[in-house]
Amino acid sequence: MSDQPQTTTIRALPAPTDTDDRLPAVLTRLVWLLWFASAGILVVYAITGTPPSGSGILRIDGLTVVMWLTVTFFSGIVHSYSRRYMAGTRQRNRFFGRVFAFTLTVMLLVAADHFLLFVGAWLGMGVIMARLIGHLERWPQARIAGRLARRYFFASSALLAIACLMLWSQTGITTVSAVPSAVMTLSTPMLLGISGALVLAAMAQSALIPFHTWLLASMTAPTPASALMHAGFVNAGGILLARFASIVTVVPGVMLAIVLIGATSALVGKLLKSVQVDAKLRLGCSTTGQMGFMLMQAGLGYFAAAITHLILHGCYKAYLFLSVGEEIAHTSPTESTHPTGGLSAGGLVVTAVTAIAGGLLFAVLTGKGVRLDSGLLLTGLIVVTTLHATQSALRARMLPARYRYAALPLVFLPAIAIYAGVYTAVGQLMADLPVLTAPTTLTAVHGVVALAFFGVYLAIETGVYRHSTRLYVALVNATRPPAQTLLTAPEEYHES
Repeated sequence: MSDQPQTTTIRALPAPTDTDDRLPAVLTRLVWLLWFASAGILVVYAITGTPPSGSGILRIDGLTVVMWLTVTFFSGIVHSYSRRYMAGTRQRNRFFGRVFAFTLTVMLLVAADHFLLFVGAWLGMGVIMARLIGHLERWPQARIAGRLARRYFFASSALLAIACLMLWSQTGITTVSAVPSAVMTLSTPMLLGISGALVLAAMAQSALIPFHTWLLASMTAPTPASALMHAGFVNAGGILLARFASIVTVVPGVMLAIVLIGATSALVGKLLKSVQVDAKLRLGCSTTGQMGFMLMQAGLGYFAAAITHLILHGCYKAYLFLSVGEEIAHTSPTESTHPTGGLSAGGLVVTAVTAIAGGLLFAVLTGKGVRLDSGLLLTGLIVVTTLHATQSALRARMLPARYRYAALPLVFLPAIAIYAGVYTAVGQLMADLPVLTAPTTLTAVHGVVALAFFGVYLAIETGVYRHSTRLYVALVNATRPPAQTLLTAPEEYHES
C-alpha cells in the first residue's frame, strides 16, 4: 500500500467516432432487419399454415421460424446495448463481429436439415461462444475460461456427431427430417446408444449438472455476451431434443432418464443459487436450474412446453444480466437486504389458494394435467413454481399485508394465463414437428420427482437446509468455478 494520496477521476465514456461506430451500427441494423424479416415470416406462416419446406440441406418449419424470431430479438437487444457498453474498448469491432456471427450460426442451426450442416452449425456455435467467453484476451482468466468452455463444446459436438454417424450407418439417412421414418428400423440397443449421445450433448451445451462448470467459469465474458449466452446458447439442448424427439421418445426408459436428469439439475441449481452471493454467479446457478426444468419438460413428453420455457426464460435472463449492476447495493453489514420471517396464517392460505388456482387454470387452458399421465406432473410444477413465487412476493414489505393478499391472485393468475396462451401458440406454430407431444405413463419415478420438488421447496422456504454445515460447504464448493478463471484484484478488470 502506498501512503501517497490517490485521485480517482470519474468521467463519461468517450463518445465513439463515426469510424469506430460504423461496423457496430451496421451490424445492429442488420440484426434488427433480420428480426423484422423473421416476424414477417412468422406471421405468414401462422396465417397460411405453410407446410415445411426443405431441400435436403435446409428445412423451414414452425420450430425454425419461432427460433428465428427469438434469436434475432435477443441478438438485437444485445447489439443495441453493446454499442454503449463496449464504447472505448479496443476490440469493439471484433466483439460485434463475433456476436453477429453467433446469431447467423444459430439461425443456420435451427434451419439445418443435413447431418453435416447440423453438426457443423452446432460446433460453430460453440467455437464462437468460447471466443466470446475469452474475448478479453489480455486477461489470463478469460483465456483459460474460453479454453475450458471450448473443451466442453467440442465434447458436445463429438457426441452429436457420434449420434448422427450411428443413424447414418444403421439406416443410411443423412437428414434430420428423415429420422422419423427410419427410427423403427433401429434395434433397442442402437436407440439407447443414439439417445444417450443426444442427451449428453444437450446436457453439456445447456450446462446441466455436472457439466455446469464451464458456465460458472464464463463470467469473464462481457456482460452482453453473458446475456446472449444465458438467453440463447444454453437453450440449444432443448432445440436438439425437439429436433430428435422421434428418437428419444421411443424407449420409455430414456424419457424417465431425461426427467431424472432435468429434475436433478433443477433442484441442485436452486440449492446452489441459495448459497451464492455473487450476482452473476447467482444468475449462472439459476440458469443451470432453469435448463433442468426445460429438459425435464422434454422428458415428460411436452416439447412445446420446453421451447416455451426456453423463450420466456431467455427474455427474463437477458434482462437480468443486462441490468445486473442494479443488484449491487451499498448497505451496512448489519442491514438485512432480504425479507425475513415466516408468513401469517392468512398469507399461507392466500399462497396455497393462489397456487392451486394457478394449476387448475393452466390445466383448463392447456388441457394438461386433466388425465393420469405425465401432464399431471407438468401441472404440478406450475403449482410448486407459483407457491415459491407467491411466497417471495408476500415477503416483500412495500405494501401493507391486506393489499398484498388481495393483489396476489390478480397478478399471478393472469401471468399463468399468459404463459398458457404463449404455450398454446407455440404448440400451434410447431404442430408440423413429427413429435410435439408424447405424454408418458406415470410411474413411481415421477412420484419420487414430485416429492423431491415439494421437499426441496419446503426446505428452502423454511430454511431447514441451512442447519447442515456439511451441505452448505458442499453447495459453496460446487458453485466455485476453477480458481484460474477468478478475477481477484480490481486492477485485473481493466482492459487496457
